[in-house]
Amino acid sequence: MRGVAEVKEPCSLPMLSVDMENKENGSVGVKNSMENGRPPDPADWAVTDVVNYFRTAGFEEQASAFQEQEIDGKSLLLMTRNDVLTGLQLKLGPALKIYEYHVKPLQSKHLKNNSS
Repeated sequence: MRGVAEVKEPCSLPMLSVDMENKENGSVGVKNSMENGRPPDPADWAVTDVVNYFRTAGFEEQASAFQEQEIDGKSLLLMTRNDVLTGLQLKLGPALKIYEYHVKPLQSKHLKNNSS
């Protein structure tokens, strides 16, 4: 039929459900738990955990760069701002948001949790 769009129901993946919280700076933080299929400590994440984290955070297109570069949790925690901005060959806007609102906070949280 012409002019009639087919409506598909969204598929729900319970393993990827996350609690989203809006931050004052406009970013969305993803709270990590075993419920969304990832270990709580990013250092223990496999490449697929990193990819799923960024997909869940709204960076579907950019998540493939982490897959292509085989970035696991340990690698993610070692990334510098320059690595994210230039090494992954992402557009500047998403790369800045990924680093500032996701990579940097994950690194800070990991350091805080492992320095005591």
